[in-house]
Amino acid sequence: MTRLNVLLHEMVPDHQIMTPEEVVKLLADYDITEEHLPKMYHDDPAVKACGAKPGMVIRITRKSQTAGEATSYRLVVRRPKK
Repeated sequence: MTRLNVLLHEMVPDHQIMTPEEVVKLLADYDITEEHLPKMYHDDPAVKACGAKPGMVIRITRKSQTAGEATSYRLVVRRPKK
């Protein structure tokens, strides 16, 4: 059975795991901590496809009609158990 790579779908924006050095620079540039970043669950299909683990930060780059390109960042966290 072949698995679908969600990152190859035209509607899914580019997801890249940031290096620790890039994360330090991002946090310093915005004067924030990792806890200030929006969260993304570890079991999200895009997170699984790019191989990110809890504690990693993902850079998401989307095409934008107004800005040309829009970048956002997400901290990967474990989904709370029910």
